Amino acid sequence: MTQAIDLANAINNFVVGCKQDGIWDPIKACCIMAAWDGLNGALYPLKGTAPTNYNFVSGDYNRETGLAGDKSTKYLDSNRANNADPQNSKHVSVYSTNITDSNVIELLMSSSITGVTTGVTMIVANGTNDSIVGRANSTQSSSTSAIYGQSFLVAVNRSSSSAIELLVNQTLTASASTSQTPNNANINIYGYGGGSSNARLAFYSIGESLDLAALDTRVSNLITAIGAAIP
Repeated sequence: MTQAIDLANAINNFVVGCKQDGIWDPIKACCIMAAWDGLNGALYPLKGTAPTNYNFVSGDYNRETGLAGDKSTKYLDSNRANNADPQNSKHVSVYSTNITDSNVIELLMSSSITGVTTGVTMIVANGTNDSIVGRANSTQSSSTSAIYGQSFLVAVNRSSSSAIELLVNQTLTASASTSQTPNNANINIYGYGGGSSNARLAFYSIGESLDLAALDTRVSNLITAIGAAIP
């Protein structure tokens, strides 16, 4: 019972904190893929539509570290279209708990299943090169740092027609990037259509532009509280 109360408090504190920071309303789809007693609970959204599960089974789920993919055969359809949010107001984020140095490419989120990148929103990690690439209806922004073996929020944000921000492991980078008309495909978690996806993901959010640093703090506190509540 105490564990359930601690988890409920952690989630409530996350929502209240996001409201205090003014970042709750811009979040349109949010799922915490950790903490719950089973896979079905892990795929119940905190906000927005529940994701559709393609091929994940209970053995892919861990209460502390989230959901693990296996290359391109297992993925979630967020059931939120890339063009559901304004062209020049967009964010996507995932909290990763395991990107390894042997992962050549990790399709963590993508609104493309064909490899086309025009008007696509995505987050791609490359453990071998220690790099993260983000797109938000645009050409890419990239960050190179030691990413594998760590746990962190990675997010991309567009709040204007001319630039995007990429957040990787508490480091925020802004890049000039002209916006493109967003494609109308749903955003998939773990991407789909190629590349490995062995990272574990504990959280994702999709929606309009917001303060990435504030989101990073709230999500990191949430994941820490979840870990403390689970034996």
